[in-house]
Amino acid sequence: MRLLPLLFLAVLLIQPARADEGAALDTADRAAIRMVVEEQLAAFQRDDDNAAFRLASPSIQQQFRSSGNFMRMVRTGYRAVYRPREVQFGEIEMKDGRIIQRVEVIGPDGAPALAHYVMQRQPDGSWRINGCFLTASEQRTT
Repeated sequence: MRLLPLLFLAVLLIQPARADEGAALDTADRAAIRMVVEEQLAAFQRDDDNAAFRLASPSIQQQFRSSGNFMRMVRTGYRAVYRPREVQFGEIEMKDGRIIQRVEVIGPDGAPALAHYVMQRQPDGSWRINGCFLTASEQRTT
């Protein structure tokens, strides 16, 4: 089962955004990106597998094939975003040709983490989550 988060990250490495997209993000794009991440976090809280899976990019959906498979990976490898105690949105940045929404979270165990949501614009102009990876955070618990 530990292989699933690694596969999830592997998709990130082969799906870069266009390099010019970060500069082209307007206020509406930034709001839409944040809304997609907020909606997925809310779906996790409700244990709404289908809603959470619908917000993933087509390549992530293809990789996991079902909302159940996707949610098993999230529940086991991404507890900090599956059941965060606190969420604070940070900046959207370009990194290695990818659009990243940074989100500070306090996980269910009280440990802080930084979630890096890799975003992908769809052909219809909407945004989907094309992966997420967690790193250590300098945020302190209260």
